[in-house]
Amino acid sequence: MSFAVIKTGGKQYKVAEGDVLYVEKLESKDGQVVFDNVLLVENGSLKVGKPVVSGAKVTAKVLEDGKGKKKMVFRYKSKTRQHKKKGHRQPFTKVQITKIES
Repeated sequence: MSFAVIKTGGKQYKVAEGDVLYVEKLESKDGQVVFDNVLLVENGSLKVGKPVVSGAKVTAKVLEDGKGKKKMVFRYKSKTRQHKKKGHRQPFTKVQITKIES
């Protein structure tokens, strides 16, 4: 079973073909996304990039775009009656890995 380590949205993900994962919001053309920042590929032999593996790419199919659950942010300063309540919903893209090329 082959796998790869990709970098997107400031995070690293270990992926294999058929995996479904949530990544930071991505722009996609015709429902396909190509990840070029491949840090490691294993398909019988291990290839480690310095910092990326040259010629390697991971292709994924976009399943949906959306927003996560709301997280509340509350700022408070004691003794001054200052407070601020704010909500945040992080946008995401749900993708399914279709192909790993090395």
